[in-house]
Amino acid sequence: MTIPILLLILGLAVIIAGAHFMVEGSSRIASKFGISELVIGMTVVAIGTSAPELVVSLLGAIKGSVGIAVGNVVGSNICNLLLIIGLSTLIYPMAVSREIVNRDMQFMLLSTLALLVIAFDRQIDTLTIDDDMTSNFVSRSEGILLVFFFLIFIVYSVASAKRGERNVEKVTDSEEKPQKKYSLGLALLMVAGGLAGLIWGGNLLVDNATLIAKAKGVSDVVIGSTIVAIGTSLPELATSVVAAIRKKVGLALGNVVGSNIFNIFLILGGCATITPLPLTSINHIHFVFLLLATLLLLLSARTSFKIRRAEGALLLAFYVLYIVVNISV
Repeated sequence: MTIPILLLILGLAVIIAGAHFMVEGSSRIASKFGISELVIGMTVVAIGTSAPELVVSLLGAIKGSVGIAVGNVVGSNICNLLLIIGLSTLIYPMAVSREIVNRDMQFMLLSTLALLVIAFDRQIDTLTIDDDMTSNFVSRSEGILLVFFFLIFIVYSVASAKRGERNVEKVTDSEEKPQKKYSLGLALLMVAGGLAGLIWGGNLLVDNATLIAKAKGVSDVVIGSTIVAIGTSLPELATSVVAAIRKKVGLALGNVVGSNIFNIFLILGGCATITPLPLTSINHIHFVFLLLATLLLLLSARTSFKIRRAEGALLLAFYVLYIVVNISV
């Protein structure tokens, strides 16, 4: 059992490194073709931080480990809201801009509610093209709808930023360090190498997480929503914690909110578009915690447009409770 655990850790490391190289190379290619840094930050870099979740969930769905695919998305979103925001807020309280509350958080709430409707409404499922399935699931038609919502979010966000309405800090490499000069050939090689790392690391992670779950008698949902979810959320965790230490609280919060939107609309929707995802293996307690975490963060932000340390401690306490309930159920 030691070898699968080591290979799982190796898979996580390869995924994170692959995502970094893919974002670096993609950003440089986009810059060379005259695409603005604004658009790069809103699309390439933002999606890049969610690349680990995308690869793991996609490979999990293709390999038949649906619990890992769905559990990873739900678990990552809960981890983002409770663990990452809670920890970041303990480091430095977050002042929340009205733009994030009135626009981005509304999209995040919409994504959560859309997932809940899909998870609990069997009547909707029976009207889809996949009506031969008798249990609750995310059908291809629902997956396409989620991806459509993602495209709306991207277009709306980029358009709003171009109009000068977005005042929050954006997650770009240029904010953290001077831009490096790469040749087009090297940038293409970085993208190809990063993509290869994502695929290889994703295979290692999914295969060995499944082996560990079966050997320990633990469901792949528990593995997917805890170990795998925390592992694939490491880019968001590192970004938000560093941002909090540097007192760039808008960056820390915007990173999490954007990632949660991508996880449901793009990742879950994209996976379901390729292959329908049955939800029978995931307990409803996960969806309840996701909704509570979303509402708790939204309420904290809207009340005073600031998330204090006490509220951060409460978020962390809820995450500990989630882990305990998740393992015991």
